[in-house]
Amino acid sequence: MFLSVSLLFAACEDVVEVEVTDSPPRLLVEGLLRVDEQQAFIPVRIQLKETAGFFEELTPTQAENIFIQVERFEDGQLIESFSSLLAEESPGTGLYVPDPNAFGDQRIPTVFLNAEVRFTLNILHKGRNYVAQTWYQPVVPIDFVLQGRNTLFEGDETEVIITFSDPGTTDDFYLFQFDPGEYLVTEDQFYQGQLFQFSYFYEDPIPEGTLKTIRIMGASAEFYNYMDLLIEQSELEGPFQVPAATVRGNVLDVTDIDNLERSNNADRPEVFPLGYFAVVQQYEEELIIR
Repeated sequence: MFLSVSLLFAACEDVVEVEVTDSPPRLLVEGLLRVDEQQAFIPVRIQLKETAGFFEELTPTQAENIFIQVERFEDGQLIESFSSLLAEESPGTGLYVPDPNAFGDQRIPTVFLNAEVRFTLNILHKGRNYVAQTWYQPVVPIDFVLQGRNTLFEGDETEVIITFSDPGTTDDFYLFQFDPGEYLVTEDQFYQGQLFQFSYFYEDPIPEGTLKTIRIMGASAEFYNYMDLLIEQSELEGPFQVPAATVRGNVLDVTDIDNLERSNNADRPEVFPLGYFAVVQQYEEELIIR
């Protein structure tokens, strides 16, 4: 497969043929579960898609079986374990939710959540077994948000100032969302245990009276690094950028291995799936732009 790119200089036109390697479809898992502990249950929604050709859109795909194993530990000892069976919400969507037709309530309650709860996502897809493990990531709430007066380069950006208090008891990582697809990550290396304030700038002009929602989420070090790479690659421009979808997440193809603890598919690049599975606490604050 070749991609033709036209380069125009004065009156001359050269056509450069860029070879694009075709690769077999890969499973993509979109599994960021955002938890509001004031709600009774975790909003479980796992989206499964498959990659297609270069620059082609992702397509929903179906699993033969999919469930989440929940394990609660106390001082390192397992004290409770149960499973949540998932089913496709609507045929053909590839979106999986707790199975309403299964025996018993398959929803996952929030009442017992803490940093010692581990989630394992298990997927059987086209005869291959995939697994992703994550620990629940609590987070502190946003103290306050306010609109600033500073701008950047164009002069019509809108500044939002966010303040939160790092607990200081552990090394903490944070994920912020400002708009759909607009994320920022930060770690407490230089402000551990302190009040931290930073500015975010909306680049496009925002009409007065617009309601903006700012969200803070907990993150593990691994999820922080994953999102940092995605954000960095999404800011690249041009036809020669590495697609962001090739960033390796925490979903493993375990079909041919017998020990999840020792394998990350690093030596089997032809089989590693894409995407991430995380269960994180989320708080949000709203701001009306003036």
